[in-house]
Amino acid sequence: MAVLHASAASAGVPLWQHLAGGRPVRIPLPEIQIFGGGAHADRRVDVQDFMVMCPAAGSFSEALDWTAEIYRAAGSLMREAGKAQGVADEGGFWPAFDSNEEALETLTRAIEAAGFTPSAQVGISLDVAASQFGSGGRYTLALDDRTLDTAALIDMLGDWIEQYPILSVEDPVGEDDTDGMVEFTRRYGHRCQVIGDDYLVTDAKRVEAAATSGAANAVLVKPNQAGTVTEAFQALCAGKDAGFGTIVSARSGETEDITIAHLSVGWNAGQLKVGSFTRSERMAKWNEVLRIEESLGESAEFSGWSAFAFPDSGPSATKP
Repeated sequence: MAVLHASAASAGVPLWQHLAGGRPVRIPLPEIQIFGGGAHADRRVDVQDFMVMCPAAGSFSEALDWTAEIYRAAGSLMREAGKAQGVADEGGFWPAFDSNEEALETLTRAIEAAGFTPSAQVGISLDVAASQFGSGGRYTLALDDRTLDTAALIDMLGDWIEQYPILSVEDPVGEDDTDGMVEFTRRYGHRCQVIGDDYLVTDAKRVEAAATSGAANAVLVKPNQAGTVTEAFQALCAGKDAGFGTIVSARSGETEDITIAHLSVGWNAGQLKVGSFTRSERMAKWNEVLRIEESLGESAEFSGWSAFAFPDSGPSATKP
């Protein structure tokens, strides 16, 4: 990353522009945490991230405005119910829900309370991070006091997709459960994004294999998961070659470094996942993309719905 910044500085251009090399770029669709769970919140809920995405927004700036309203509405609902317990590692609310599904119910209510239409304007993104609570095809949801096999977990997530405005599901089954990833993508990959993170680990060869087997339709790209910017870029290119959605992402342990904001724009990834709407190491990235969008002025193109690669995506998609 240091060499990358030095190269851009030597060329006298912003890092995103240096990365783009004259190719067209879009401002990414942000994926922003509202409730934190799993390993990020002492397993208060089993699912790791409950996030929102605003593909109907007209710009990155507007997407952040909408998210701010939803974040505030969620906080109000939590306080009214006596369930606000602070914030999780990445800045989302640390809730005291009675079940994993209650988080989905509350987030949907927050979207509506903020004045937005679920599915048509704002959708939910889940990072299930199933490897954190299961392996070998057995999954224990401590909050729900249930142990499920792969088929039952897929059915449960499918029920959620039917009932709530879910646009994206990350790591729905464990990193060792290829058959489960294939089956989940087969059943639901036409109507939501199925992201491989723990399953693909920013590895181009694993992305290529997943494209062949049908084990995902989107890849999360983390430079410090791969180890080098080059390897991260190779994984992103493998995703694009496969027709996958591509998401540049931060990790749970972060600094205020803003490099990934430039990677998401310069690589035309389409999506950026950083964490929540609080904490300086998270806001630094969102603010940097805002600056990039402002610098582009009227020529800035926001990815919006075009960020998704699954067939049923778009403003006309219908869900409850």
